[in-house]
Amino acid sequence: MNKKIAEHPFLFTGCWELREMLGRSARDEQQLLEAIEEIPLDSIYYHTHSFFLRHKYIAGPYPNDFATWAAIQVRDRVLGEKLGILDPYDFESLESLRAEIVTIIEEHLSQLQIIPRAIYGEPFHFMQSRIIEVPTGLRARTLTEFREILAGIDASVVYYHTFEAILRLGRRKGDFALWIEEQLGLPELAKKISLLDPYRTSLESIRHRIIKLCDEVMEKRAYI
Repeated sequence: MNKKIAEHPFLFTGCWELREMLGRSARDEQQLLEAIEEIPLDSIYYHTHSFFLRHKYIAGPYPNDFATWAAIQVRDRVLGEKLGILDPYDFESLESLRAEIVTIIEEHLSQLQIIPRAIYGEPFHFMQSRIIEVPTGLRARTLTEFREILAGIDASVVYYHTFEAILRLGRRKGDFALWIEEQLGLPELAKKISLLDPYRTSLESIRHRIIKLCDEVMEKRAYI
């Protein structure tokens, strides 16, 4: 079978993260809660989504900064686990994600008599970030080209076309799946890619899973 050539190529875009300290910190979980209610949404994004850009190979048991701080610095593993199982992929906006984080912490504190604090650990420092697009100049018109470029690009490209595309840009399937479905006419492959949950793994794992799915399709369809 001849390989499908896309009318519009996939343009691979990477990104840089510009970080900014907010000048606000928390030493106990009550202070953490109060700050989360007030900080800009860019800070919610930084401490949940940008976490994966800073941990490209493994997300760890606490896949956001709030969960990590509660579990490691405050040594409150119960709250760490509650925040750790939170899947931002389930929320359509950062505001709804913020509301759920607040609810989790409020309910947790309501069951305690003493507010857990970072006695020996570090305080939580709130930051925010903005993602700057960085065109790579790389483009693909076939699934073979897409797979080969994906295998060698910087992990920030994977981040941009999944996390940024899904949440901030409103493309719920992610850029990879949309292009494969619309330009290559491969809806089954696109669906499998869109169902990969980036919040339950790492950027490198997402990359390898997409490559594996592409390889399976190319093998079945005799792509060259």
